[in-house]
This record gives sequence, C-alpha cells and structure tokens, in this order.
Amino acid sequence: MDDTSVFDKLRPRLQGIAYRMLSSVAEAEDVVQDVWLRWHSTTRETIENAEAWLVAVTTRISIDRLRAAKIQREHYTGIWLPEPHVTDYPATPEQAKERADDVSVAFLMLLERLSPEARAAFLLREVFDADYDEIAKAIGKSEAACRQLVSRAKAQLRDDRPRYVVSRETHHRLLQTFAHALQRGDFAAINSMLAEDAVLMGDGGGRVQSFPKPMVGGRRIAQLFYAAALRYKSRLRVELIVLNSQAALLRFFDGALESAQTYETDGERIVRIQVQRNPDKLARIAARFDGR
Repeated sequence: MDDTSVFDKLRPRLQGIAYRMLSSVAEAEDVVQDVWLRWHSTTRETIENAEAWLVAVTTRISIDRLRAAKIQREHYTGIWLPEPHVTDYPATPEQAKERADDVSVAFLMLLERLSPEARAAFLLREVFDADYDEIAKAIGKSEAACRQLVSRAKAQLRDDRPRYVVSRETHHRLLQTFAHALQRGDFAAINSMLAEDAVLMGDGGGRVQSFPKPMVGGRRIAQLFYAAALRYKSRLRVELIVLNSQAALLRFFDGALESAQTYETDGERIVRIQVQRNPDKLARIAARFDGR
C-alpha cells in the first residue's frame, strides 16, 4: 500500500481524534492537513508503525492547538458551544460504539473541563481503545502518568455524564414530534414536551444575539420557540437531520439557516437544548442546506 493510500485509510480516525480534541470541524481539518504534510516530509525508514505515528502526531498537534484555543475561549462572548457537524447514523455496532455518545455536543462540552493532555489520554483510551504504551508515545508521558490522567479524567466527568440512556429510535421519534410542533407553532404541544426544569444554552459568538447565560424553565423556553413561530409563520422551517451521530434540528428563517439545535432527552421529555447560532460555526451546514 502506498503512502497516500495508508493516510487515506487512517484519515477518518485522525479526523475523529482532532475533532473530539478541538470541537471544531475547521480546526480538525487543519490538523489533519498539517499531519499530511509532515507525513510526506518524513523518511519512512524512521517510522516503525504508520498508524501509531500518525495518531501520535495528530494528538500532539491537537494538544498544542487546544492550549491556544482554551485561552481564546476564556475571552469568548457569551456561552461557548462546540461546532456541530452533519453525520449519518452509525452504520455498524462498532461505529455506534465509537461515534454515538462520545461525539455528541453534550459530551464535547464536558470534555472542555479537562486539560489538553488529560483530554487526549482519555479520548485515546476510552473512545479509540488505544493501549497505554501508544498513549504514552502520543502525549510524551510515561504509561503510569497516562493511567493516572485517564483515571482522574473519568472521575472528573463521571458525575456529569448524561443522566439518561435513550435509544436512537426513541430520541429520533421524540425530536420528530417536537419539530412538527415547532413548525405548527403549537405552544401547548411544545410546552408539554419540555421538562419543567429544561435548560437552553445558546452560542452567538458575539456575532448574533444570544443569551449570556443558560435559560432555565420549560415554559420560558416554549414561549421563546412560540414567539419565533408567531413572528415568522410560513417563513419558518424546521428540519430534522443527524448532527454528531444523533437526531437534531435545523431552524430556517426565510430560507436561511438560523440555528442548529442539539437535544438531550429522558426518553419522554426534552431536558437540555444546545442552540448554535454563531455564523462561523454554522457555515458548513448552511452551505449544504440553505435555500433547500
């Protein structure tokens, strides 16, 4: 297998690592491109295992970029949310294990609590099933230090992992019903599907109006959605798609993408909503769906 074929075969894995590290499609693509350039400028005789080498380089570049990103996010206007991206549902049980909960927007938000090195160690071990010797080489620490990083990361995230385990079919069906209620502007139906203590978080990035802190209360959130339906009426469109391997909604005003919305549910009601409105983080989705 030639060098290009080797890289192309491993590209989805490298992209997956970089995206989970940085929560940005654009930055992940930049990392993989950087890895590609280094791959082609390195003498093959110095590389014992191509996959291990590529994973290690991807991880190190991602750690460096995440350090810089964390500084920028400290000065972010309003609430910072990950950039969602369009995916399909996992096609196989193996993909389902690798791509469902561990790539959701909610999970990516949790990972923000970890240091770059701890995030890398945790992801490589818990998501990509890497051995500790591989993790040690990737992040430049001893195996013992890596085990400690993973253990501490698991403890740090344990209490805040999603409280509910909901099947893909149930989640999809619930959001489909909610999308119809939003499209009709049916306040009673919208309100009935939101938990009393539901939370909505919005990211405008300082580019468009959004809330500086989470909105709490199902009825308040229902009123917000209802107000948009009253204002835009037939000019509002809600579309059910798959973002980050889970059912999600896109909302359009006058044919233009206004927001990408990801949801957490308990199987019966919606408990948390992440609304991405930052145009920079919607650009790829908008290019694909605007004007349809």
